[in-house]
Amino acid sequence: MESQKIILKPVITEASTAEMDNKRYVFDVATQATKPQIKAAIEELFDVKVVKLNVINVKGKKKRVGRYVGYTNKRRKAIATLSPDSKAIKFFEE
Repeated sequence: MESQKIILKPVITEASTAEMDNKRYVFDVATQATKPQIKAAIEELFDVKVVKLNVINVKGKKKRVGRYVGYTNKRRKAIATLSPDSKAIKFFEE
């Protein structure tokens, strides 16, 4: 699997932005990707060293529109902790 297809997008929330100071980054990843594939993709795309990787499967939420009930898409999040000597990942231009 290609690295661009494994790492879908960064998750930019208030909590994840606060963790960027500690070199912890959150990404949405492909649901069929494994931990070693995710780690290799992050290291290849951003040229950093990943020390720790946590992966979370997020179930879809139940949503209603009138009398019709459905679910949002399920997704998978990866929280990557970088080594202290690796450079920071820049999502925003400064």
